[in-house]
Amino acid sequence: MKVSMMQVGPIGTNCYILEDESAHQAAVIDPGGDAPRLLAALKGLDVRYILLTHGHYDHTGAAAELAAAFPQATVYIHERDYHDADPSLFPLRTELSGVKFYGEGNRLPLGGLELQVLHTPGHSEGSVTLRCGDLLFCGDTLFAGSCGRTDFPGGDTAKILASLRRLGELEGDLRVLPGHMEDSTLSRERQVNPYLRQAMGSGI
Repeated sequence: MKVSMMQVGPIGTNCYILEDESAHQAAVIDPGGDAPRLLAALKGLDVRYILLTHGHYDHTGAAAELAAAFPQATVYIHERDYHDADPSLFPLRTELSGVKFYGEGNRLPLGGLELQVLHTPGHSEGSVTLRCGDLLFCGDTLFAGSCGRTDFPGGDTAKILASLRRLGELEGDLRVLPGHMEDSTLSRERQVNPYLRQAMGSGI
């Protein structure tokens, strides 16, 4: 398994390329922009999925261009973030049709790897975390030392606290790969992240 990260788009969203090296298959997670750079990085790979942790423009900006370049790839998003009424914040529905919806408990095979979908709303109604082995692709739910904002349409403080608690209670010291800024680990976040600590002590 190989993971590469590129900061893309207008506010430096972390886009991840997850690759099963033996099968040469890849998934692109949160292609927020800079399609030419992403296409160059993906050259020679069999891109099977374009996976969106949520529908905000800074996480979906290059999805349509990548889908055109890799017609074999399936674009997945949670349905709640595809049918949002505000296209300026959730633009994918106006840019790309033929997407598929995933949600809690879905599993996606990638060569010998498997991604598990955890529905973690709060930053948006359709926010998900994607788990692959000991990796957590958290989107804008959990950051190093922080969490996603809840003042956008579809945001909900109580829901993000519940989602943070769920992530914090996962067993093991999983690697946290967020949608912005640096990566972290669950053990570190349990110790230093005030929002995760609040969530785990809140009884939600």
